[in-house]
Parts: sequence; C-alpha cells; structure tokens
Amino acid sequence: MGPTPASEQPKLPIEGVRNLIAIGSGKGGVGKTTVAVNLALALRGLGAKVGLLDADVYGPNVPLMMGLQETPHAVGNRIQPLEKHGIKLMSMGFLNPGDKPLIWRGPMLHSVMQQFLRGVDWGELDYLLIDLPPGTGDVQLSLIQTAPLTGSIVVTTPSEVSLEDARKAVNMFQQVRVEVLGLIENMSYLNCPHCSERIDVFSTGGGQKTAQAMGVNFLGALPLDPQVRIGGDTGNPVALKDSSAFHEIGAQVLERVQAVGAPRGPSIEIED
Repeated sequence: MGPTPASEQPKLPIEGVRNLIAIGSGKGGVGKTTVAVNLALALRGLGAKVGLLDADVYGPNVPLMMGLQETPHAVGNRIQPLEKHGIKLMSMGFLNPGDKPLIWRGPMLHSVMQQFLRGVDWGELDYLLIDLPPGTGDVQLSLIQTAPLTGSIVVTTPSEVSLEDARKAVNMFQQVRVEVLGLIENMSYLNCPHCSERIDVFSTGGGQKTAQAMGVNFLGALPLDPQVRIGGDTGNPVALKDSSAFHEIGAQVLERVQAVGAPRGPSIEIED
C-alpha cells in the first residue's frame, strides 16, 4: 500500500515561513547535508532570509558542519532556533549531542518533526530548507503529509547505484504531489590538483540524463572538491568563501520557486 496523497492531509502553514523546501536523497552517502548547508548559505548570500531544519534525527550532521554545538532555549512555549552565519538552525544534534544514538519509532519521529516545524520560533523566513534523512521512510511521509511544501530537491551522485535510489525519491515526491524543483548531481567530477585533468570518479552525466528522463529540472553539477569536505568538518562551509557553484544552483532554485508560482520572498537580483 503506497503513501496517502499529501493533498488529503491537513497542511497548516508554518508561521512566518514563506517557502518550505525539502532536500532529500534516495540513499545515504551522496552529500545531501553538505549540499543543504551550502545551499542555505548561497540563498542567504543572494539576499534571502533562510532557516535550516536538520530532520535527520538519527544522524544529525548540521551542527558539526555549521560549527555550532550550543543548546537552544525556550521563550514561553516556543523553542528559539540557534543562528550561525546568518542562518537560523534547528537539529536533534543540539538536543542530543555526542555519540548517543536515538532509538525511536514512527510516532515519536512524527512528534519531533511537528515540534521542530511548529514549536520553533522561526521568525520571518523566505526559505526554510529541510534536510531530510536518506530514503523514503517515516520522517519524509510525516513531513510531506502535514507541511505545505513549496517543493523538493533530490541530491544524487552520477553513479548508477545512487541514481537508482534517486529515481525512487523523485517518484515518492511525485506520488504524494510535491513539486520536484530539480535534481542536483553532487561529486560530479574531480579536477586533478596536479594536472587539472577532469576525472569522472563516479561516472558522468547520469544526473542530467535522469532528470531529463523523469521530466524534472536539472539544477546543476557540483565537483568533488576537498575544500568542501574540509569546510564541513571544520564548521566553515565552503559557500562562506567560495560559493560560485552553490550560488549558481541557488539562483536556479529561486527561478524554479518563481516558476511554480510559490511565494518567493523579497525581490532578489541575480547576477549572470
């Protein structure tokens, strides 16, 4: 039995948030959180007010990648999100720091997702990016069925193993009637630091071909860059200092949001 179409579920807006964008992948290991973090910073650099919700409760990596290990506090009955690099943040990693695992079932996941969405004082945001856990499980369906998503983004690598699962993620979003804003091919290629030769570590072109075959937009390809890994490990994401690749994808996302007729926030000039 497939998931219930999202249109049959009540979808109350998130106070103050103009656009909700889910970032997902069919499998782990494709750099989805890295993309989400740097895309949030790229949108911030384009002039938008941005928040990032780390919905991967089992493996929350946003605190490490953003270089923030504080604990949020509440004012009244509203949790105050933390903020770093101009991005408002919430993650289970702030509430359950360290290496202790969470062993939760579906109803508990649903409850914490609703708390993160509606119990957090997000303030006024143009975009709230939601970094989903990999796969097509309880967290994804809980979010999709109760939150008014503007759209979704699927992250993959060019390898066929990754693309097979990415297609499942695209199909999931389409089945529950969530607009797929596009597909991003991460770790697309490596520029050799010694000879500048392009090396297709995980094959090449699969993301764009898959997007075309499935009738979704291709948002762009991101290189396999050691500086991206270093930035994520040290809490200084690469988009803070060299956001050209993510800036281009951020501009594509803004255009796609405008194309689907969703609220876009303030007018933002995008340079060529």
